[in-house]
Amino acid sequence: MKKLLGFVHEIGTIMYVGGILSHIVIGILFAHADPQTTVTVYTYKAESAYILILPGLALKILVDLTLFFFFEERAWWMRIKLAMTAFLVVNAFVFLVPMMPDLLALARASVPAGELSPEFLELEATEQLVGMSNVIPLITEMVMGTFRPPLFGERRR
Repeated sequence: MKKLLGFVHEIGTIMYVGGILSHIVIGILFAHADPQTTVTVYTYKAESAYILILPGLALKILVDLTLFFFFEERAWWMRIKLAMTAFLVVNAFVFLVPMMPDLLALARASVPAGELSPEFLELEATEQLVGMSNVIPLITEMVMGTFRPPLFGERRR
């Protein structure tokens, strides 16, 4: 059962991290695009968040909670992993997911003028900052789950 959970967790990680990386790449490639291209970019970002990132995050959370509650995995690495995941969930659902429709609407509204509005640019800068704030928690979460280091005097099981 734990092997199956590990496999599901890996699939979730690939979906989640792959989706995030694709957001970064498309954002870099089209950073100074015209409004119509920006509409396409943010349509992609919104849809890939719903198809890859959020389901991947959900799979990771489901597996971690299963390990914590049903398999009683209470080592410090798991506690830290869950805390980092909680940070990522709050960032996703409180900040990033609600920004996607707003960014898309602002990009669409910029098309007639032929240039991105200051409101769009301001919200996009906020989205980028919130996204960057995920780097350390995401790396920490992945390191804890991959290496499961004994912490604070724990012994490896």
